[in-house]
Amino acid sequence: MAAMSAQVWGPLISLGGVVLGGSLSYLVQHRTQLSAERAERQRQQTALSEARRGERLALLERFIEVGAEAERSAFGRPSEWENTDAWFLTTRDVMNRLWVAERLIRIQFPLPVHDAARAYFLDLNRTVWEGLPDGESVRDYLEDNRLAFLDAARAVMGQRDGGT
Repeated sequence: MAAMSAQVWGPLISLGGVVLGGSLSYLVQHRTQLSAERAERQRQQTALSEARRGERLALLERFIEVGAEAERSAFGRPSEWENTDAWFLTTRDVMNRLWVAERLIRIQFPLPVHDAARAYFLDLNRTVWEGLPDGESVRDYLEDNRLAFLDAARAVMGQRDGGT
């Protein structure tokens, strides 16, 4: 009976070792897989954040560039113009592009940035099409809302995730 007991206990202990080793191996592989999946999700999130940041920077550049063109139109605004004048045709195109860029700011940025962009756009629109009273400077008139827009954009772009 003792011999039989040794014959049973040996394989049982061996089987227990195999089961324990297999279980530990499974747990380690499972944890490694979860860790790899988590790292991949983080990598994808980082790539998406960087892509969105790049899109936002390109949009800001576009808005600022077209805004500068609109400001040049405001500075060069003739006292009288017709719908067929070169100034009007060029300015109409610039203001249409600025309008589109301002709408894209609303889609891509938090509302405080859009609100600042909108105020700057409205100032530019008024200055370009209606002009300013004599003695008022285009630069001075536009400065506050231009700076408010740039400050709002900088605050959002300075955040790691872009603020959304």
